[in-house]
Amino acid sequence: MTATEQEIQAKLTAAAHLIDMNDIVREGYPTLREVATEVDFPLSQEDIILGEKMMEFLRNSQDPVMAEKLGLRGGVGLAANQLGLTKRVIAVLVPNDPEVDEEGNEVAPAEAYKMQEIMYNAKVVSHSVQDAALEVGEGCLSVDREIPGFVVRHARVTVEYQDKNGEKKKIRLKGFESMCVQHEIDHTNGVMFYDHINAENPWAIQDGMLVIK
Repeated sequence: MTATEQEIQAKLTAAAHLIDMNDIVREGYPTLREVATEVDFPLSQEDIILGEKMMEFLRNSQDPVMAEKLGLRGGVGLAANQLGLTKRVIAVLVPNDPEVDEEGNEVAPAEAYKMQEIMYNAKVVSHSVQDAALEVGEGCLSVDREIPGFVVRHARVTVEYQDKNGEKKKIRLKGFESMCVQHEIDHTNGVMFYDHINAENPWAIQDGMLVIK
């Protein structure tokens, strides 16, 4: 980690600091195209706090009151590369859809989130032959412009990672969660979402490709 990155992490992990849009680097910043290095275990206190602060940002970005107060764009994932740090740390927070009661009214789901994980050293270890893409395309907190097109990814993936205690985890993902985690792991490999869009025909549907609504 460079001296500059040490300064960045010290700022991000300060007790009173809330990560906001000013901390998120944008297109052209070097770390968005750099391959991040694995973090060592046992984790330093700074790396534990970094993961917690990243998750806190996602929660705030999905809370209408906090998002307005802090001027946040809503997000479901964040990678350390997006904060100017070349470390393999990602956070993913996917909310559950509202449930419908007996009268047909939408109510808050029993579980707020489908997925909430802080992942260290995450990598895809196997994947389906079938591809998939989100129907509406993808966006990114580090990209301030709309880039239309199908972002073609693996429909299903198996991901290995470590939690903050160093425990090794293996999870199988499909659907929206699979797309989110692949997006964030891409960041740790210096890959942007639009690298997966067909430049000649952005909305081309490949044979057998699953379109996720």
